[in-house]
Amino acid sequence: MPAVRAFFAAIAVAVFLVASAPLAHENAQERAPDPIATFSILGYDPATGEVGGAVQSRVFSVGNGVLWAEAEVGIVATQAIVDVSYGPQGLQLLKKGLAPADIVKSIWDGDPDPGLGKNPWPKAGRQFAVMDARGNYAAFTGPKASPWAGNKGGKFCTAQGNILAGEAVVNNMIEAFEKTPGPLSVRLMAALDGGQAGGGDTRGMQSAAMLIVKKDGGVWLHNDVVLRLQVDDNPEPLKELRRLVEMHAKRFRPQ
Repeated sequence: MPAVRAFFAAIAVAVFLVASAPLAHENAQERAPDPIATFSILGYDPATGEVGGAVQSRVFSVGNGVLWAEAEVGIVATQAIVDVSYGPQGLQLLKKGLAPADIVKSIWDGDPDPGLGKNPWPKAGRQFAVMDARGNYAAFTGPKASPWAGNKGGKFCTAQGNILAGEAVVNNMIEAFEKTPGPLSVRLMAALDGGQAGGGDTRGMQSAAMLIVKKDGGVWLHNDVVLRLQVDDNPEPLKELRRLVEMHAKRFRPQ
């Protein structure tokens, strides 16, 4: 009898596991991803006409969707409860001649807030910034962006972030950008280092990216990309990004 009871108990467990597997799979598919905790900076160099941005986050491959730029048009950063379409939308509206502040309002007002799959993905949690090709900018932090969240503007630069250690992150970024000499890439890198020194993403570090554009400013023919760098998965992404930035500066921007 004990053997018989054990046999039927094993069958009951197997049936339960088989029956519950589709439900578990369905729940896994429906679960929304975590918000993208990020700090980023957009900047303009009036001496060269370059416009660019840099970003760091505790997510895999943060550069895959945050920064959008086009030479002689401008650059957009979209983060937090991300709607990646904000990037292309921002560039298209810049091409139409809209001011960054008007673009921010237009994109925000036009967001239908559709959710993500079967889960809420509220636009009130989104954060984004727009900068035109002359360094004019506007930024927005939604009232439901995960704290600490906020943005700060400086001379030809805007810093923004969410799930941060505090306001010191964006304050440090602006100060570092404004005080650091050299090419735009070096100044953007200094801003990221400053943000990390202020506490950075409260969850830690994983990836970083940088994008800089200028008409025919890149190497080779008809290349508007001055620099496009991505560190997708690294325990010290800023250290690796700095190595790449310094390599580029040494090779293509010798003093």
